[in-house]
Amino acid sequence: MSHALTVPQTGGTEVLTLAPQERPEPGPGEVVVEVAASGVNFIDVYQREGRYPMTTPFTLGMEGAGRVVAVGEGVTEPAVSDTVAWAMVNGSAATYAVVPAARTAPVPDGVDPVVAAAAMLQGMTAHFLVNSTFACGPDTVALVHAAAGGVGQLLVQMLKAKGTMVIATAGGPEKCATAASRGADVVIDYNAVDDLAAEVRAAAGRGVDVVYDGVGASTFDASLASLRPRGLLVIFGGASGAVPPFDVQRLNSGGSLFVTRPTLHHYTADRDELLWRASEVFAAVKCGTLDIAIGRRYPLAEAATAYDALEGRATQGKLVLLP
Repeated sequence: MSHALTVPQTGGTEVLTLAPQERPEPGPGEVVVEVAASGVNFIDVYQREGRYPMTTPFTLGMEGAGRVVAVGEGVTEPAVSDTVAWAMVNGSAATYAVVPAARTAPVPDGVDPVVAAAAMLQGMTAHFLVNSTFACGPDTVALVHAAAGGVGQLLVQMLKAKGTMVIATAGGPEKCATAASRGADVVIDYNAVDDLAAEVRAAAGRGVDVVYDGVGASTFDASLASLRPRGLLVIFGGASGAVPPFDVQRLNSGGSLFVTRPTLHHYTADRDELLWRASEVFAAVKCGTLDIAIGRRYPLAEAATAYDALEGRATQGKLVLLP
């Protein structure tokens, strides 16, 4: 039986509904994929809650991987039976997903489709953050919040591959150990310190060049206070809630600081850029230099449990749904 994870109205995880699904037909420029796995992400939460407005009902999920079973008019690649992955495409948490062909990336032989699904949104996010939002290198000192989470673990690994000094934060000894295992030079348990920014500055010997903050409201003040003059705060998520409005004069008094709120869509809008990011992520996965830690795999019917775990920040690594 085919199913789709639907949101009939905005709300908490209690609104999630498993609805029967017939195999769809592709339109021009589209492919239909039999989904091997779809990823669990905070962007799904924002859509379900109505923070990112969507017309209800809709099928949840923004990334996945699987086998192409039908192609629409004008599609020359991928072909039927190819294994592909995608991100930033609505309706991915289902047995079958309709995906624009131009948004797919080929999954190379030797990469598990479930791992490919887990790698797309967070892997390409980490890729653009360390390569394009701020070009990190051996002279960079970076602060990564929630470094035991899905994006956090990938950021630490990619930064260390560039020779960057990484100061990581995480909550509790177990998560701190995970961040350290990914190569972080310094790990700070933000539950065990009174002044997080002071701890960061002591570890760095100065302010950091860039902060990668997917936590949001609860870390924002410490993130700004951890930066060197002309440093960059990259807010790419809000696991603890959205950052409230603030006086931009704080950027001046902090040392002519910069703040940006990037999104993957704007860093993969061009197909060549999408393929570049995806191919580098998959190449690193295949050769073993990038480990995609799948924290847990849930049947689609247990999606509410998966999102409860994600929102409760009780997870490490990537969560995936298996249709």
